[in-house]
Amino acid sequence: MAAPLLAPLDIDGIVITADALLTQRAFARHLVEERQAHYHFTVKGNQKTLLDDLQYYFQHNNAKSPDASETNHGHGRIETRKIWVTTRLNEHLDFPYVAQAFAIKREVVNKKTGKITGEIAYGVTSQSEYDAKAIDVLRTNRNHWCIENSCHYILDWSYDEDRCRIRSQYGPENISRIRRFAIGVIKAISAKGVAETMRNLTMNVRLVFDYLKMTKNSLGRCDFS
Repeated sequence: MAAPLLAPLDIDGIVITADALLTQRAFARHLVEERQAHYHFTVKGNQKTLLDDLQYYFQHNNAKSPDASETNHGHGRIETRKIWVTTRLNEHLDFPYVAQAFAIKREVVNKKTGKITGEIAYGVTSQSEYDAKAIDVLRTNRNHWCIENSCHYILDWSYDEDRCRIRSQYGPENISRIRRFAIGVIKAISAKGVAETMRNLTMNVRLVFDYLKMTKNSLGRCDFS
């Protein structure tokens, strides 16, 4: 479904980022050969051989310092992201148009508790090292997850969308549109977080009508006579 979705868009020279679900050889060929775009894919267990190759290489060759790193502060935590990139696997990986492979180590320190959590993600991109330095690859990856967290995470956390049992006909599409509309309204009006605002709206039905501008007070000077 991804290729038809991108069909109306001019993506010539654009980097298309995707999570592991779309890390597919046919999609990679479509982007590079037919659309003259670049891909930036996360590699997980659905491409087991590719993942095993990346893990083996980086686990045995990343003793050196990272090629780039960034540290961010916010939301009560300190997040450090380090990246190692290589072109040495380009001719060996069973994946089309690989120009760089990468491993990203993410460490998060909770300022309040001091607890440290971490994870390592692997990926491939068709961008060469001349088009994208290590810091560029790291920022592209981070920007992808900013979108993921600001949209899909909210849908799953606030609406438990991943376990939704609405599956027949146009039901899934319609309920998804309604949820996204609600989140859009909340983000446009509320200075608080989506989850907190939803809790407040749940306890105050009148406030829901105010948000939708369906009451006299919310419409200001509109004449209802």
